[in-house]
Amino acid sequence: MSDHQLRTRTPADPAPRTPGGSRVAAAFRAAAPALAVYAAVRALGLLVFWAAASAAGKDPLGPLSGRWDSVWYQRIAEHGYRYTVTLPDGSVHSDLAFFPLLPALERALSAVTPLTLGGAGLLVAWTAGLLAAWGIFAVGAHLRGRRTGVVLAALWGVHPTAFVQSMAYTETLFTALAAWALYAVLKGRWIVAGALCVLAGLTRPSAAALIAALAITAAVTLVREYREERRAGPVLRRNARMIGGVALAPLGWLAYVVFVAVREGSPVAYFDVQAQWGNNIDGGRALAAFIAGLPWPAALGLCAALGLLGWLVVLCVRQRQPLPVLVYAIAIVVISLIGAGYFGSRPRLMMPAFPLLLPPAGALLRLRTTGRTGAVLAALACASAAYGAWTLLGAGPP
Repeated sequence: MSDHQLRTRTPADPAPRTPGGSRVAAAFRAAAPALAVYAAVRALGLLVFWAAASAAGKDPLGPLSGRWDSVWYQRIAEHGYRYTVTLPDGSVHSDLAFFPLLPALERALSAVTPLTLGGAGLLVAWTAGLLAAWGIFAVGAHLRGRRTGVVLAALWGVHPTAFVQSMAYTETLFTALAAWALYAVLKGRWIVAGALCVLAGLTRPSAAALIAALAITAAVTLVREYREERRAGPVLRRNARMIGGVALAPLGWLAYVVFVAVREGSPVAYFDVQAQWGNNIDGGRALAAFIAGLPWPAALGLCAALGLLGWLVVLCVRQRQPLPVLVYAIAIVVISLIGAGYFGSRPRLMMPAFPLLLPPAGALLRLRTTGRTGAVLAALACASAAYGAWTLLGAGPP
């Protein structure tokens, strides 16, 4: 189309629109390298684990779909919310601590396919992993270009606890919803972002970080525009879709909190259930006590790791990441660190904070050559695969 045609186009002569299917196909082609790299590093992780499990005489599928939280999700899918366990110390662990979207998907898939509930959970997790990698690529490409998007998706796939992405857990499903919600915000599609937040709120309690990212971004936008115009009416009308998306965002999380309250007959039942599991917020006291109880070399190593985490947060701030992306990442980290839960789960809980990987992605791209970047990613993939196999075969829960 010529410049003259662009200048003379009128409202009655609208710009041609690309069909939705064509847009999706084009987006998929753009993301194909990222999806291929992500699939390759996760396939390596599964291959190493499968070989190690076979060598140890263990069933490889057991740890992926039949251990730890996976069992709770499958029990909910099969029987609904009705199961509790009383521990020797008297605390009660209820399945109401687990959010309903994954078991609902497991139940639905198992009903329409030959898959068992465990197989359905793996299919959901593996499909969501690819969708998450695609969304992470989309955010990275939007912010820094396609090469950054590819490396960002690859780094998420070689995260130290990336083996969880191959398990029937909720991390990949939540990350997929979060990544695409953030991308929708960056593109100004607030209703889509709010709808994705609803689903995220039915997946994990850490959806609070995503809800906060949308709310804070919207509040800053409204305040800035009001200061410029000094008239609330036009500002609110112009941002009606943004306000609608923010209002929509917490409904999934709130719906589950209300469900638990009605089920248990107490308005604070949800928070009581989470506290029984040790998922209450204690401001970081449990983390400090855990570090204090370690031998000093381990305590120093853990403090160094936390220092590295803090440095990544600072780099994200210095890089001036967009507000919704930055708020989301920081909120995920804060939620993961100030809870009273088991320390070994915290790296897994921080895995959805993929924007923290933007500074390392930039550093890898500064290596100048694709070969060097690929060599570093290959080394990280091998280390991640080995760590995943070691953990899944008996070192401890993820």
